[in-house]
Amino acid sequence: MKLRVIVDGKGYDVEVEEAVEEVEGSAATLPALQSAVLPTAKLSASSDVDETKVCRSPLAGVVARVCVSQGQKVEAGELLLVLEAMKMEIKIPAEASHSIKSVEAAPGDAVRANQVLLCFD
Repeated sequence: MKLRVIVDGKGYDVEVEEAVEEVEGSAATLPALQSAVLPTAKLSASSDVDETKVCRSPLAGVVARVCVSQGQKVEAGELLLVLEAMKMEIKIPAEASHSIKSVEAAPGDAVRANQVLLCFD
């Protein structure tokens, strides 16, 4: 299977093979995965969006939960929202302390990669 991986803002095309050996333990004993919102390149040269003032979706999925509301103050690491993709929950934490200016997505909304989910003051 071919995948595109981005490391430090640089894209790499990789190929992976299915593992044939048994993995010890079960999914219930594995630690939960967590993701962070990564800085993204501006989508176009004409974009005037201050990327420090928005939270973008790291991938395409469905909004499972929104944990903040307009006007709320959040600290770095605080859970902002949870996306669901491929039957997995992806937790989106705040990267810094902010005040929520607007919430641009609601539970059940389908979102695409790089879509703005929240705006900060």
